[in-house]
Amino acid sequence: MTTTASLADTLWQTVSPHRCQLGESPFWHPQEQTLYWLDIPGKQIFRANTYMGSVETWNMPSEPGCMAPAKDGGLVIALRDGVFRAADWGEPLVRLATLDYDPAHMRTNDGKCDAQGRFWVGTVDETRSLQNAALYCIDARGSGEAHVACKISPRSGMSTANGLAFSANSRTLYWADTPSHTVWAWDFDPLTADMSAQRVFARFAPKPEGWQWKSAAPDNGGHGVYGGRPDGATVDAQGNYWVAMYEGQRVCQFAPNGTLLASLTTPLLCPTMVCLGGEDLKTLYVTSAGLSPSAAEQAAYPLSGCVLSTRVKTAGLPVNVFQDWPPG
Repeated sequence: MTTTASLADTLWQTVSPHRCQLGESPFWHPQEQTLYWLDIPGKQIFRANTYMGSVETWNMPSEPGCMAPAKDGGLVIALRDGVFRAADWGEPLVRLATLDYDPAHMRTNDGKCDAQGRFWVGTVDETRSLQNAALYCIDARGSGEAHVACKISPRSGMSTANGLAFSANSRTLYWADTPSHTVWAWDFDPLTADMSAQRVFARFAPKPEGWQWKSAAPDNGGHGVYGGRPDGATVDAQGNYWVAMYEGQRVCQFAPNGTLLASLTTPLLCPTMVCLGGEDLKTLYVTSAGLSPSAAEQAAYPLSGCVLSTRVKTAGLPVNVFQDWPPG
């Protein structure tokens, strides 16, 4: 691992030198003691033994949007054209569910499991012309037969599903609409998966007209100066909400009441998603985007697309796992 210091003197380490086009969906696997993440347009899934510095790569048949470990081994993976189950790393993909959208211009995006073992998957319209992002809940507990419920309708006016997380007590669901610079919160019933009482949890300043990456300057909470827009998120053991700020060079930590607790500057222009892992769950991992063709931007942010880590004071929660009967 290589080490770098950000503008705010947060010490960041490079977990892997591989540069993803759009790194997402990191999680720490407690049984394997490995870090997983994926590259959406690169159509690849990765896992790293961070102690040994080794990284494995698994090619996917189409773009993976999100994934989660399964209780009985393997993974559940949301690809462009559906949700699939793999019994183990590199094993065949078995279709669990097909989601109700046209994969010609839509795909899966941010998602994860809740504490009850249901897999939640959001979508994004790649044309960026329609506000029709949706949130699906895939429940395969008991029989392995996947029941799919659309929990946020494509008619909701959302554009890009991101920021999905569940509170430490499973009573609040967080979900971000990245283009509107808003993180929403709902009351959540863990038994029924019902959502109610939608409200704004955090809202960030819009991107100024004519904004360019050269003028990017993180702010102190999203007020006044453009500090990016909310992307992927996680919740720690104290219930604090951590979110990667795309184009904001930072990761923000919010208390359950929405108060900004910390803003960690990163050497990445576009951090994409965070998770907490390591043996004590106090290592913060952040994936990032490396999509820009600009040579100047790549020179200014040479770690774009890499996975970075830093140590934090508050431990995370163990990753929620998908519960079903394994295919076969």
